[in-house]
Amino acid sequence: MEASKPKKINSLKNHFLLAMPGLNDPTFSDSVVYICEHNADGAMGLIINQQMDISVKAIFDQLKLDYKEDCARSLLFDGGPVQRDRGFILHLSCDQKWESTLAISDQISLTASRDILSDIAVGNGPTESLVTLGYSRWDAGQLERELGENSWLTIPADAEIIFNTDCAQRASAAALSIGLDLSMLSHQAGHA
Repeated sequence: MEASKPKKINSLKNHFLLAMPGLNDPTFSDSVVYICEHNADGAMGLIINQQMDISVKAIFDQLKLDYKEDCARSLLFDGGPVQRDRGFILHLSCDQKWESTLAISDQISLTASRDILSDIAVGNGPTESLVTLGYSRWDAGQLERELGENSWLTIPADAEIIFNTDCAQRASAAALSIGLDLSMLSHQAGHA
């Protein structure tokens, strides 16, 4: 018997997952997740529209970093339920590199090392960034199952939506980027 070939995964890296109205998971309800990695082993992403009531100053203080007051005002984001004690910085790609910078696309990079926080704290970091605590993860095949259950809508990512759109408007802006009005989505899943 011939060994079965691994199933080909169409990667959703550099895409948004927009939670459909019928998604009954309080962690992800009404969320927009930016997918940083997606392969046969699973997927990893960051929620980009759930700000916490905590400023990055708390992180700077905890890490005993020097900072400028105007650099410490932005709010942290709840990136997801996994490793909520760990920070991830989603930012515009630039010539400057930090210890753990990974390019996700030509425009967007992810860094999870302390050195970028030191630079952000004093105004020497990337021009645009989101600091998240935690991340979102799907095991192999899990995201594909959820997509089959109509839990998520996939949309090509847009750096403008991540970095230059008001947090509360990111879901509707992502939907509008493909010509969809969020208010028109049904809570019922349909199958043809």
